[in-house]
Amino acid sequence: MTKQHTKIPYSILELATVGEGAKLTDVYRDSLNLAQKAEEMGYSRFWLAEHHNMVSIASSATSVLMGYIAGGTRSIRVGSGGIMLPNHSPLLIAEQFGTLGSLYPKRIDLGLGRAPGTDQLTAQAIRPDRMQAVYDFPEEVGKIQQYFSHENRNAKVRATVAEGVDVPIYILGSSTDSAHLAARKGLPYVFASHFAPTHLFEALNIYYNNFEPSTYLEAPYTMGCINVIAADTDVEAERISTSMLRLMLGVMTGKLDYLKAPIDMTPQLRQISKEPAFQRMLKYAFVGSKETVRQKTVSFLQETGVNEIMAVSHIYNPDERIKSFQIFSEIMKENISEHQSISLQ
Repeated sequence: MTKQHTKIPYSILELATVGEGAKLTDVYRDSLNLAQKAEEMGYSRFWLAEHHNMVSIASSATSVLMGYIAGGTRSIRVGSGGIMLPNHSPLLIAEQFGTLGSLYPKRIDLGLGRAPGTDQLTAQAIRPDRMQAVYDFPEEVGKIQQYFSHENRNAKVRATVAEGVDVPIYILGSSTDSAHLAARKGLPYVFASHFAPTHLFEALNIYYNNFEPSTYLEAPYTMGCINVIAADTDVEAERISTSMLRLMLGVMTGKLDYLKAPIDMTPQLRQISKEPAFQRMLKYAFVGSKETVRQKTVSFLQETGVNEIMAVSHIYNPDERIKSFQIFSEIMKENISEHQSISLQ
């Protein structure tokens, strides 16, 4: 499949990562500061991800934090990347996002996923009947759509603050199941290639080949997520990336910890980063100078044909994180939009 691009929107996925020794109030202020800077840099969206029982992530109360970010910015779209719907009641999510959509018109996005965003024990504590909700995910998405519709005003169960409010829904996924659902419902599709790239191309092909136009979307729309750590030089970016590598190592070994300050790359850490499991998870981690990140980003866009790219960065120092996103913004503004032929096999 060949797609033609003129301008590629670029966005941020934020987890409100908690650095070692940081106060939560500082973490949230840093997230808002980043969103404000991102708005100035030309980023389209600032999405927050729902995770639970992880000391390194402070975005668990996603809709609450969205209100804080939206209230402190002017034009950037603020959304969930995503709300893990089986953890929640569709009625309550419709009420929360309907309220946000009224407070910040045409600026709120509702990204929905079915993963727990945590370990199984915590998922059970969140919602004991969660597994049934997982199986019912397509129907649960349909309920939210109904609650947002004008037609629901005659129903016995209503989310009155959501009816008729403009809050676009996005389907998130890291496997092929979500691609079928997004295509069938005619909704935009966001793939978590920043940590689960294995089924990326299969999922995109399923979505493109089975897409059914809807009242929400006339043609397929896809977003791909990548990790970005950009700095003045490859060496400096590699050093900054040691924070991310150690964080990921903790996730993979079940030894969750705070994001730690970067260190000089060690032979042991370099060897760990070359392990197959690390290579698979961080296939789309673009670490390096502006030119290095540019080349990797162009390749990603050419290979996938996504309509929009969303970057996430686990960087310990807030100023270095802002600089990384500034470099990525410059890349996207300068010549990413100039590439023409994009093939998806």
